[in-house]
Amino acid sequence: MAYYIGVDVGGTTSTLSVGDDSRRVVHVSEQFPTTPDLGPQSSVAAIVAAAAQAMERVGGKMSDVERVGLATPGPATIDGMLLKTPNLKAELWDRFPIRAELEHALQKEHVGVTVRYIGDGQAAALGEYVIRSRQVSWDRVPTSKLEEEKLDSLFMAIVGTGLGGGAVMGGKAQQGSQGRAGHVGHILLPPFAFRHEHDRQLLKGNAYCTAESAISLSGLAHQLEYRLTLDEWKSHPLNSEEGTARDKAKKLRELAAGGDALACELFDDQARALGIAMLSVNYLGDYDRLVVGGGVCDLAPAVRERYQRLAEEEYHKHALDGFRNLDHLEFSVCGDEAPVVGALAWAMEE
Repeated sequence: MAYYIGVDVGGTTSTLSVGDDSRRVVHVSEQFPTTPDLGPQSSVAAIVAAAAQAMERVGGKMSDVERVGLATPGPATIDGMLLKTPNLKAELWDRFPIRAELEHALQKEHVGVTVRYIGDGQAAALGEYVIRSRQVSWDRVPTSKLEEEKLDSLFMAIVGTGLGGGAVMGGKAQQGSQGRAGHVGHILLPPFAFRHEHDRQLLKGNAYCTAESAISLSGLAHQLEYRLTLDEWKSHPLNSEEGTARDKAKKLRELAAGGDALACELFDDQARALGIAMLSVNYLGDYDRLVVGGGVCDLAPAVRERYQRLAEEEYHKHALDGFRNLDHLEFSVCGDEAPVVGALAWAMEE
């Protein structure tokens, strides 16, 4: 039996998946450390070791692996040379050809294996697409949870520390001419998408008022730090807690679940900004499905339902008539594993 492997490389840990030649996901690993501060060769060695362990777990050998799909955060070239990537030390990682180096290391285990590269946002969109369209099966997402629909295209926005994204068109992941497609976090939002002037002053990349400055953990931290200085929120419990603004922002999901007014206000603002961003995306792509992934998928059910409703309302509020037929936004069915499933699907493609 032939096998395929998908690898999703993160800032400090990575995840690995294995699929077989009947296009089934047969294993998804726990996150494992890839020690990026020790340099890229240490990370490559950790991935090779994890691949061998995964193949042993599914009853196969490295010599059974046809191809490996590799997904990493960008920016990177289309062939997988990392540029100055956030969360990876530039002096160690800038211009590192991770695809070629991983392939070289894996070929010491199995000379015939090859590695294909894809950006992590693009991989997430592809993973979500192949599961929803039933092109790849995975017991963790049974078909009973999936709509019976003809799905040709999809855009996925991933709300995390930053805001990533990726698209599938005609059933194919969109990489762009140089591998940069899907950077939804850097599209610009109108000033009215931000409640306070301070909220507009978070620089992301080379611009202010970006989607990422409104729809991300870093955006929440920036907004929370200011709001705690306002008279309205001076008595808020977070003002008496130790830690950075980011530490406090990580507690907002739990607070929102308990009905905390400040936490709810911040997520409401984020949801409305997301609706505007998704409208801009759909104007260009006219997708069958708009999907939201990342940490917001783990909001408490009532908070998540409100978040979805507000994003949809804001989308429809500003949409041209021809684009108001979007029935609803979707939350990811693959969750945090969407990129590693997408990397696996990328390996399965001829």
